Amino acid sequence: MAIRTRTLITSGGAVLMALALTGCGGTDVSGAPAEHKSFALSGKTLTIRAGHSSLELVPADVQKVEVTRRVDGWVAFGNGPDPRWEMRDDTLTLQVKCEALISDCAAQHQVKVPRGVAVVVEGDSGEVVASGFRTALTLHADNGEVTVRDSTGPLELGSDNGGIVAEGISAKSVSARSDNGSIRLGFAAVPDLVDTVSDNGAITIDLPGGSVKYAVDAVADNGRTSVDAPRSDGSSHVVKARSDNGEVTVRSVN
Repeated sequence: MAIRTRTLITSGGAVLMALALTGCGGTDVSGAPAEHKSFALSGKTLTIRAGHSSLELVPADVQKVEVTRRVDGWVAFGNGPDPRWEMRDDTLTLQVKCEALISDCAAQHQVKVPRGVAVVVEGDSGEVVASGFRTALTLHADNGEVTVRDSTGPLELGSDNGGIVAEGISAKSVSARSDNGSIRLGFAAVPDLVDTVSDNGAITIDLPGGSVKYAVDAVADNGRTSVDAPRSDGSSHVVKARSDNGEVTVRSVN
C-alpha cells in the first residue's frame, strides 16, 4: 500500500489543511509506471532510509539489491513528486518529495534483498512490510505500521505512530515497541525472549501450545491483563508485555 501526501489551500490562497495519509483508501499507484534499479552491496547488513513511501521487503536469489518503485501524483505552486534513490556505504536511501501548496502524491518501493543479508529500516511516513526472512530484521517506522510475516531471524520492531504485527514467526528473540499503536505477535515456534511495550495500545501475544511453560511478566497500567499460557517463573522462555494504556493478552494457541 502506498503512502499519500495531500495538501489543500483555500480559494484565497491561505493554507487550509495539510494531511499525510498512510495506508488510507483511495490511493493506488499500482498502475503507475515501474522503475527498476540495482545496487551493489559489500557487507552482510543493508540499511534502508525511506521517506514518504510504503516499503515492501522480500528476500530473493539475487546478487544485488534490486529496487522497484512506483511514483504518481501532481502538484501546483511547488515541486514534485521528486523521487531519489542511492546507495552509499551499504545504506540505501529511498525518498520522494512532494512540496507544494496544492499536491496529491503517492509512492511505493519494493526491495529484493540477497538471501543471508540482515536488514535495518529507518522509515519516515510509510508502512513497512517484510516477509520470509531468515536473517535479523530491525524495522522502525516514525509514522506507519510495521508488519512481519513468516520470518525466523531475530526481530527488533518499532513504530512511533502505528501498529506492529508479526504473523507466523519463528524468531527466538523478538522486541517490539509502539508509542501509539497496538502490538500483535503470532508465533509458529517457541521463542526464548519476547519483550513488548506499548505506551498507548493493546498487546496480544499468541504462543505455541503444548507442554512448554513460559516465564510471563504481563502488566497493563490502564486495561485488563489476561494470561492463558502454561507458566513457570524459572522457565528459560521469557515473555514480557507492558502497556500503559491498553489490554494485555498472552495466550497459547493450538
